[in-house]
Amino acid sequence: MLYRLTFLLIVLTTIVACSTNPVTGRSQFKLVSEQELQSMATTQYRQFLSENKTVSPSADRDAEMVRRVGQRLANSITQYYRSQNLSEVLDGYKWEFNLVNNKEANAWAMPGGKIVVYTGLLPITQNEAALANVLGHEISHAIFQHGNERMSQGLAQQLGGVALSVAVANQPAQTQNLFLQAYGIGSEVGVMLPFSRKQELEADRYGMRWAAMAGYNPREAINLWQRMAAQANGQRPPEFLSTHPAEERRIQQLQQYLPEALKYYKPSGR
Repeated sequence: MLYRLTFLLIVLTTIVACSTNPVTGRSQFKLVSEQELQSMATTQYRQFLSENKTVSPSADRDAEMVRRVGQRLANSITQYYRSQNLSEVLDGYKWEFNLVNNKEANAWAMPGGKIVVYTGLLPITQNEAALANVLGHEISHAIFQHGNERMSQGLAQQLGGVALSVAVANQPAQTQNLFLQAYGIGSEVGVMLPFSRKQELEADRYGMRWAAMAGYNPREAINLWQRMAAQANGQRPPEFLSTHPAEERRIQQLQQYLPEALKYYKPSGR
């Protein structure tokens, strides 16, 4: 009897916690409100920046580029959401783009538009358009609330589906770790580790679109992943052992997404 009640509770919780993303049309399981995650993100973002060496955009061209390209993307995305009468999706967003001195080829985005790029990624991006596609990808994870899905899965599986406030109060260290894992912070495997194949491909598709809308060539997403594959040099595990797309499949998917992204592309002289 207890088993049946527990199973029923899980089913009901899943149904109540499911919602449809207005842009992608995909159903998502989310136990946490965006406002709660944005508040947590602000705290974690400040802590991360205080514990890592942030490169000043006033004294470094790369840091200035990261901030400039990021803000251009943010402006285009904000305008698009406004045109679709979806401005409320970005409520609370206060965009920040920071370059951190770290040799890893990584980037990530938190709720509320808190984004970090590691210096180790720039030798692979090589140009502003490729960087824009990376940032578009990471921003997609944030605005599509992929991290919320991951956080919700962790709360359900590890903490019994309790509310975030309860989890923070009773198990703060574990809850913080769930948050960091959900958004790929501190990962040594790059931008792909915390997200499912479906989420990654979703971020790839719309990341190309956001880059194109901002005037950056979406073809550079393909060139970027070709460079990523060359750098990996066969060291990644087979795709069926991974939670994310292998480079070869990812490149194939990007090639399929390209015609759609090009519809939004208006070169800006870059």
